[in-house]
Amino acid sequence: MIASLVYLVIYIVVIGLICMLLLYLIDAVGLPEPFHKVARIAILVIGTLIVILLLLSLVDGGVPRLKLG
Repeated sequence: MIASLVYLVIYIVVIGLICMLLLYLIDAVGLPEPFHKVARIAILVIGTLIVILLLLSLVDGGVPRLKLG
């Protein structure tokens, strides 16, 4: 159980870093306003969905794995 929690924390940290990097890149590129907002929201929604999938796999039992599909 402890190993599962460690893996979950590592996954959340990595996903958070990737999302923050993508948000920084979107701010640095300087997209026009409607596209800028849509891109930021899309990144946050995708990151949140990935974290929810990891939490659901932890509830299922075992080590959280990213199963897409």
